[in-house]
Amino acid sequence: MSTVTHTVTADELLQLPRGKVRYELIKGELLTVSPAGSEHGSVTFRLSALIEQFISANGLGLGFGAESGFLIHRDPDTVLAPHIAFVRSERIPADGPPQGFWPGAPDLAVEVVSPGDTARHVNEKVAMWLQAGCAAVWVVNPRLKTVMVYRVGGTVETLTADQSLDGAPVLPGFRCHVSEIFSSLRR
Repeated sequence: MSTVTHTVTADELLQLPRGKVRYELIKGELLTVSPAGSEHGSVTFRLSALIEQFISANGLGLGFGAESGFLIHRDPDTVLAPHIAFVRSERIPADGPPQGFWPGAPDLAVEVVSPGDTARHVNEKVAMWLQAGCAAVWVVNPRLKTVMVYRVGGTVETLTADQSLDGAPVLPGFRCHVSEIFSSLRR
């Protein structure tokens, strides 16, 4: 990741060209995010499909992909884009999602660990999501084949391939085996 030296606003971030690089904005600092590998993408796609199927079947709200920014802090602005996000239907405006960044945090943010991510970077993002109002953050680690579930109030649970991921309290009734998330991986 690289940073620029002047403070950038969420409005300026929204105007940047798309396609070659992905950006996040943390306290006014623009970060370029390198593309992840195919393992990362496959795991993200698999879990997205499981979540989307569940929320659509139950009319719970909207799911968002990695290109969706959430404006979680102003002055200086912070815009993060989780790999997967979910917002409950009662928080969705009657005329649909906003055209720009979603104002505030999603109810659930899912971060899939990339090979270049450090534990410190992942922990900082989890803290930012929870401080911004996420009810839960899932950290999915393809290398370890684990899911760490962080909930408001400070509870943390580490799930391994032989355990089940329960969506409560954000996605009540959602359940899948952790091994199912990593079914595309050979090892």
